[in-house]
Formats: sequence, C-alpha cells, structure tokens
Amino acid sequence: MSALGFLRSLFLTELRRGMGVTWRHLFRRKITVQYPEERTPQSPRFRGLHALRRYPNGEERCIACKLCEAICPAMAITIEAEKRADGSRRAVRYDIDLTKCIFCGFCEEACPVDAIVETRQFEYHGEKRGDLYLTKELLLAIGDRYEAQIAADRARDIKYR
Repeated sequence: MSALGFLRSLFLTELRRGMGVTWRHLFRRKITVQYPEERTPQSPRFRGLHALRRYPNGEERCIACKLCEAICPAMAITIEAEKRADGSRRAVRYDIDLTKCIFCGFCEEACPVDAIVETRQFEYHGEKRGDLYLTKELLLAIGDRYEAQIAADRARDIKYR
C-alpha cells in the first residue's frame, strides 16, 4: 500500500465522499412511486399479456396461418389447424407459454388478420408454471375482456402511421 493510499484510508476519504453524495440528495424531491396507489404513465405501445381477438360478429380472427408460430424467436407459440366444412382453416389449438415468451411483439406484427395482440396488461402472475401457459380459450377470454382498449389502441396507431 502506498503512502497516499494509507492516508486516504486513515482519513476515510471515500466514506466522506459517499456521505457528501448522500447529504446532497437527502433534501431533494423524491422520485419514488408508491406503486399500488400511484401509477407511472404507460406507453400506449406497451407489450404485455397476449390476447386473441374476434370479429364484431363473434367469429375468431385467427386463420391458423402459423406465421406467428414461425416468427417467434423463443418458440413459445404452438398452433394446430383444422379445415372447416366451408373450406376455411381455423386454429383448433393455440397455446402460448409465457415462461418462454420474450414479449418481442413479432407475433403481433406477423399476423395478417390482427388476431394475436399484446395488451397493455402487466398485472398478472402465476403461482405454478402451468398458470403461465395460455390456451386458446384463455386467450379469447382475455381478448373479449380488453377488446375496447385493444380497438382504441389500434385506432390510434393507424391514425399516427
């Protein structure tokens, strides 16, 4: 240890500098947000919980093209398709594993019919791994619950393009 290092250690210069920073910030305005009661502004393009949408007549939008499954970098989406009597394809199984999902939004961008979207909902949790595995029925229920907000976000995005 050098003489200068010994003197710094003896006179506690690093501790004094640290305490100086503390005193400078002690009486400034606090920026802490008390989360459940206070909320910070959220971006309208925030990517949160996934949802499957329906057309206004109640028919689900997903045509089982599997573009979202193909583009997903985390391979979190699983789709099984089936032909219907009228010749159109629909998804029989549409699952998203949220433990794998990286919320990149590629699935949303790849969808030609705007069937899969990421809502602005971020307050969800799972107590076991299976709780974060979203099936087609759960995704449709989420889409039905938040359709008004999803439609408003889509209308605003179209306006600003």
